[in-house]
Amino acid sequence: MCFKQYCALFTSLLVVEALDAAEFNTVLPGTCAGDVRVACEDAGEWNFDVQRDVSGGTEELTISISAPCESVPPRFDVAFEFPQRDMHHVWTDFADRQYIKPAFAGWMSSDIAHGQPLCAIHNGNNRNRFTMACSEALKHVEWRAALREENCLVTGGFRFFTRKDAPCRKYEVRIRFDARDIFWSDAVRDAASWIARTAGLEPCIVPDAAFDPIYSSWYSFHQNVFAKDIEDECAIAAKMGMKVLIVDDGWQTDDTMRGYAFCGDWRISPRRFPDMPRHVRRVHDMGLKYVVWYAVPFVGKKSANWTRFAGKYLYVIDRIGAGVLDPRFPEVREFLIDTYVAALKDWNLDGFKLDFIDAFKFSGEDPAVAENYAGRDIRSLPDAVNRLMSDVHAALSAIKPNLLFEFRQWYIGPAIRQFGNMMRAADCPGDSQGNRMRIANIRLTAGQSAVHADMLEWHPTDSPEAAARSILSAMFGVIQYSMMLRDLPQPHRDVISHWLTFSQQHRDTLLKSSFRAYNPESQYPFLEAESEAERIFGVYVSGMVVPCGVLDRPVYVLNGTGREGVILELPSTPASAAAFDAQGKEVAISSPVVGGISRVAVPSGGYVRLGLTDAKNLRAR
Repeated sequence: MCFKQYCALFTSLLVVEALDAAEFNTVLPGTCAGDVRVACEDAGEWNFDVQRDVSGGTEELTISISAPCESVPPRFDVAFEFPQRDMHHVWTDFADRQYIKPAFAGWMSSDIAHGQPLCAIHNGNNRNRFTMACSEALKHVEWRAALREENCLVTGGFRFFTRKDAPCRKYEVRIRFDARDIFWSDAVRDAASWIARTAGLEPCIVPDAAFDPIYSSWYSFHQNVFAKDIEDECAIAAKMGMKVLIVDDGWQTDDTMRGYAFCGDWRISPRRFPDMPRHVRRVHDMGLKYVVWYAVPFVGKKSANWTRFAGKYLYVIDRIGAGVLDPRFPEVREFLIDTYVAALKDWNLDGFKLDFIDAFKFSGEDPAVAENYAGRDIRSLPDAVNRLMSDVHAALSAIKPNLLFEFRQWYIGPAIRQFGNMMRAADCPGDSQGNRMRIANIRLTAGQSAVHADMLEWHPTDSPEAAARSILSAMFGVIQYSMMLRDLPQPHRDVISHWLTFSQQHRDTLLKSSFRAYNPESQYPFLEAESEAERIFGVYVSGMVVPCGVLDRPVYVLNGTGREGVILELPSTPASAAAFDAQGKEVAISSPVVGGISRVAVPSGGYVRLGLTDAKNLRAR
């Protein structure tokens, strides 16, 4: 071998050694997820440490990485594969259809403003089979639990730093696997609590007013909103029992084209609200709290502030005529905080609906990289969003404690709950089934936060029973009404008034107590809430058998189906019962309610109350 050949061989060996040194690959055998592989193809100078802990029927992996100097963290993957046995459905908190996807269908993702890294595989009998969660609630994470066609294997895991993040020197993440044979939604609730606890995310205070029924201007007015019209609607809403008003988009512009080109100045339209402080006082005098909507990230091209923030946008959305501010600039955060503080002080508001947080993301490459992060005091976008919203919450709460802060799907994870106390279902106008599913999904992961329905609306020519069914599908969340109350026929108003009264009489059970969601794969055909005082079931599919359990306390069954009658499974002791229609009027029960399987003639949109007391005392309750 000549010297030239020897040098070439030696150089190639060095390259192989360098490549080998840049890889990290380890396998943790025999977990409840099978053999779990942690791998990084290009670790560079980053060192990996992987620990495993088994406790209380669950398993946790802790992955720590560190580098000698600040640098962009490398992508690394956590992967598993195990046989599909008694595993029929996959639940995630932002999927309308709960099913096992094939492996080629791709990966889910989450970050501070989009979902959370949590999913559950369960069987057709509401039993948990495998729930996985990750402690990373801020940064972008990809994850899945899918099916590999070869040999029916569940395959999945987590992928970290698939998008470039800001440079750092160390990073740690924990992953939790839960294969306990428990009720599936209990496993989901445990996993969500674990994420918040492990990530050190403390939820903010939830004032009792967060559970009060709401009138929203959005579906009824859209952007065409005026102070006098709002006050007229509030007068009706207050008599019905609503306690909070949300004035949505439109108060800040005379434009009604449904875009966001005029967002960003956040000044009252004097044509629509000639005297905002006086208007708010009038609404307060009716007994309603006042909440105002803001599109947090948007500055419109037709606003006075458009040129002010030139060079400080993450990207521009031409179809809506607005740019998305970059909260890594301190002057951006200062502007937004000052805007909300001024509104709170000047108008004496009671809360803020802070919208479109999920727009804080990258559309293509991070513009800060080419600029070497010039002018930005925070390099990580998720960290900047977290800082912005935390500072907003702190500044406003220091002025008026117990403010209401509404956020909506899909940013309802544990990070958002640090500064939001009202988590609303994503927009689903006229879709009672979608509303029910979204409410249930949020209830399972929102802890003690108030979970809100999307705003209810229905056509005034529809039947009172149909109106009641829309309400019943939202009954396990705080209901927001958003139709022109002045245009509703009296029977519809009677339906609203009745169910508002019912929801407030039973709010502790419906909204704050133990909640169970059954069969998500069938779009939650019935739901259950239980307190020490009572149990309440909502049934939404005809023919479902409701397992009422022992009648050791009053049991209510709400008929959210389109047919008269509910099928109950009762203990052998005969039960006394009283049935009511959609407007709360008592109706006769044609046959006695006996033990075993019993069909009770409950009107559609009505309910039955069961107990072991005599019928006279039952009706009095």
